[in-house]
Amino acid sequence: MTPLRLSVLDQSPISEGMAPSEALHNSADLAGHAEGLGYHRYWVAEHHGTPMLACNSPEVLIAAIAAATDRIRVGSGGVMLPHYSPFRVAETFSMLSGLHPGRIDLGLGRAPGTDQLTTLALQRDRRQLAPDDFRDHLAELLGYLDGRLPGDHPFARLAGVLPGRPHRPEPWLLGSSPQSAVWAAELGLPYCFADFINPRGAVIVEDYRRRFADSEAEPAPRAAIALVAICAETDEEAERLAASHRMAFSLLRQGRLIPVPPVEQGLRYAESRPKRSSSRRFVLGSPATVRAGIEQAAEEYGVDEVFLLTITYEHGARRRSYELIAQEIGLAETRGAVAGTPPRDRAAEDRPVTAPTVA
Repeated sequence: MTPLRLSVLDQSPISEGMAPSEALHNSADLAGHAEGLGYHRYWVAEHHGTPMLACNSPEVLIAAIAAATDRIRVGSGGVMLPHYSPFRVAETFSMLSGLHPGRIDLGLGRAPGTDQLTTLALQRDRRQLAPDDFRDHLAELLGYLDGRLPGDHPFARLAGVLPGRPHRPEPWLLGSSPQSAVWAAELGLPYCFADFINPRGAVIVEDYRRRFADSEAEPAPRAAIALVAICAETDEEAERLAASHRMAFSLLRQGRLIPVPPVEQGLRYAESRPKRSSSRRFVLGSPATVRAGIEQAAEEYGVDEVFLLTITYEHGARRRSYELIAQEIGLAETRGAVAGTPPRDRAAEDRPVTAPTVA
């Protein structure tokens, strides 16, 4: 049986009372910690125009994290391709791959990662919203990376001049809908499904496998999932810590954008709301409880890699959550048996752990 790989999806949360720059340093710190714990990948998200998340330029954060770590794969979870020129994305991630060979992932998404007004602000031409040509732009981007644009393509010669060659990033398609699975299968790409958005995606991932068109780069379908997880010493403490996440994202769905609130504020908010069951999966609890939840989700989807998204008010609680899960699963022992002694946790050594400072 293939050992379960755990990876990190980081949205660089900004807590109430925290400067956004602190959130970026916290991400770099967490990446170094995750590498030392034995996590396989560290992906950073892309969101725009929100006081809750500092992750609006994943390629910049990827460069900083890859330079501060030694082995963990680093990538985007993901680049929102509708905002960008395919050639520009290909150049940027080729350069990252040239600097850090064999370690860069290019996760690509179709969603804007923001509201319609901010989407318009991101465009060069603001006369109207850009057309939905994601499928064509995705194919063009892959053509640059693979050096296989058709000879009659107007930009064909550019595929041969990417700065990082012969190295290339590993492209993934991200999604939470049936359409993304269809495209990933057609193009022979590995696929990461956002369970934290849509927890009923097992049938979608299975459809991806059924449709998959094998290629030289990907001879077989490869899928992973991303879910929300918060681990603490006890089930009760994990539930308490989750109040901050629940409040922030409950208000986000109402169009109210706030930084991640303190736990006590989140608890008061929960008490003021009608009790109702959530349609979203939250893997919360003690190490044993969280391990069971992760393994159940992995079995449900039939995957051997799970990305964990953890948002807490205190950065120390987020670090501790990933630490407890890694110890429970035995990540360091599994990684060490394959690759030898884990590298030094340079990011944790070089950067102070910052916590929110409330005025």
